[in-house]
Amino acid sequence: MAAIYEADRVVRNTSLLVHCAKALGMPVMASTQYKKGLGPLVPELAGLLADDPSIDKVEFNAFACSGTARILERFPSRVDTLILAGAEAHICIYQTAVGAVAAGYRVWVAADAVSSRKKENAELALARMQALGIDVGPTEMAVYELLQRAGTGAFKAMLPHLK
Repeated sequence: MAAIYEADRVVRNTSLLVHCAKALGMPVMASTQYKKGLGPLVPELAGLLADDPSIDKVEFNAFACSGTARILERFPSRVDTLILAGAEAHICIYQTAVGAVAAGYRVWVAADAVSSRKKENAELALARMQALGIDVGPTEMAVYELLQRAGTGAFKAMLPHLK
């Protein structure tokens, strides 16, 4: 992540998405790209995701990795949409989004929770995904869409993270 453009923003918004998913009881999975060479999840996310299934892959498209299918098979059958966050937007996020659509999922890419080493690559990837019909929007929009209303237990659990 040290080489990723605005990595702090990516980590902060990914953390917000994970907190929201957990507050709503939604399943979460993590993946790393060849952690032996590129490193593990950043500590801020590793702690949040410690109890969630994860895979380490060498494929850029997580759907080309058999571990992804094994994890998604354990998700409730009603899961039809995936929210993607992470790096790099123009490689792993892009190819995974396309792979998810091909596998029959709707995809939401949290635009401010993804990035690349170069800002331009992330911007071009987001534009390309939108052109392909993949939903792209800000993390906060996704969070409030998932929460649907104020006053719920999930909303109250999220308040400290939304300020």
